[in-house]
Amino acid sequence: MLNHLTASDYTCREQDWRNGALIYQVFVDRFAEPQNLEAKRSLYASPRRLKAWSEPPTRGVFLPEFNVWSHEIDFWGGDLRSLRSRLDYLVDLEMDVLYLNPIHAAFTNHKYDASNFMEISPEYGTWLDLQDLIDTVHRRGMRLVLDGVFNHVGLESDLFKEAAANSSSPYRDWFYFSDQYSRGVRLWANAPNHPELNFENPAVCDYIYAAPDSVVRAYLRAGIDGWRLDTAFELGYGVLSELTQSAHLEKPGSLVVGEIWNYPQHWIPPMDAVMNFPLREILLKCANGQLPSGQANEMIDTMIQDTGIEPMLKSWILLDNHDTARVTDTIPDPNSRKLAQVLQFSLPGSPNLWSGSELGMAGDGDPENRAPMRWDLANDNNEVYTWTKHLIRLRKANRALKIGDYRKLISSQLIAFERYTDRVDDTVVVIANFSAEPVEELLMIPDSRLMNNTTFIDLLGSGTEFTLWSAILSVHLPARSALVLKPVTEPVDGYTPYKRIH
Repeated sequence: MLNHLTASDYTCREQDWRNGALIYQVFVDRFAEPQNLEAKRSLYASPRRLKAWSEPPTRGVFLPEFNVWSHEIDFWGGDLRSLRSRLDYLVDLEMDVLYLNPIHAAFTNHKYDASNFMEISPEYGTWLDLQDLIDTVHRRGMRLVLDGVFNHVGLESDLFKEAAANSSSPYRDWFYFSDQYSRGVRLWANAPNHPELNFENPAVCDYIYAAPDSVVRAYLRAGIDGWRLDTAFELGYGVLSELTQSAHLEKPGSLVVGEIWNYPQHWIPPMDAVMNFPLREILLKCANGQLPSGQANEMIDTMIQDTGIEPMLKSWILLDNHDTARVTDTIPDPNSRKLAQVLQFSLPGSPNLWSGSELGMAGDGDPENRAPMRWDLANDNNEVYTWTKHLIRLRKANRALKIGDYRKLISSQLIAFERYTDRVDDTVVVIANFSAEPVEELLMIPDSRLMNNTTFIDLLGSGTEFTLWSAILSVHLPARSALVLKPVTEPVDGYTPYKRIH
């Protein structure tokens, strides 16, 4: 049965920017060419290498003297100012949130090896540049989320260097020094440049998130709107709960979303939301013929029911990001890729676009997937670009796809569900056939508000119409195709059976 939320409940959902937001992820070094590259060329002195924007990244060799791979210190020169100059692009894409990979000081290009959390990496700019970006993003009607890499630091961290050099240092217990570790200290994933922080030490918790001048709270106070937590699953439920509470104390309504590759259920409410990698895996497996659509339909439903619709609306739905191969590589078939995108933009959640994937950029894993932005592809002759913009517009125009509830439709061969709100006019039914064969099915739509003989039109533009008869919808889907159906509730010649149902 439908839930019993009131109109005001859905209005509250709409007023929370975290629900159903469109997220755009940017790797600052690779997004936009800087105007002042010559003025800061010295920041890329050897062993770092500054590349031409047109040069694709390639995998390098391990540099034992620096404990990094050579491609980790290849740079393309993008910074916060050049990013700010391209915000019109995000406005045109109708994005709600700009999410940045780490911007704090670090030795590498990816910045997941913090040398100082409270310093902006010089290649990217200054605190003033960050403030200008925050102000500009907000003026454009968007929010800004930063990447919080709090599980570990880099070998260049002053805190770590002092702790390593002096066994009596007050920072010694901020890390796990012991002979049991091959390098004398516990490392994240045994990566030599990532010594882990000791969150069993209250001083570390104060520094990262608990104290008023902590990293988490200082950036929120400066104006950012939330944190994406790197390797959040490594921090554990307790630390995540405290960090989220501290973030909300500093800035009510801020977002804490975690990188979670695990099943999402118990990671909420320790955080507001997760990056939904299990859903990504389901969609990829479906698209590549490794998972039947009917089975995937059950998996998705179980996940949403277990986790809850409210946190799912805030959770990010991604098909790729900086840690994975791009979707052009993971789903080679263009039609299957389009299907996966339809579900990315119609299932409960916040679609997360990795910059350049909306243009069809390719890249089979790190570092190829982190190539500089191909601005030459951002035009309406690019079918991938225009398709993605079509899905964005469709989502923006349909309230239920952003903040609506979800109901699985019973199907043996299809992914099928209804998104709905308090208004029957908002109702959208989504049906996807990932198989290589056409499918005909009878679907029951268990929504008592939907009138007999209602016509449904396809918002994807196929021109096909369907008629609901006694709650049953007879559908035919060609191979690797989808329908996004909307009921026609407006009067025809002055008459509609919905006259007392709206």
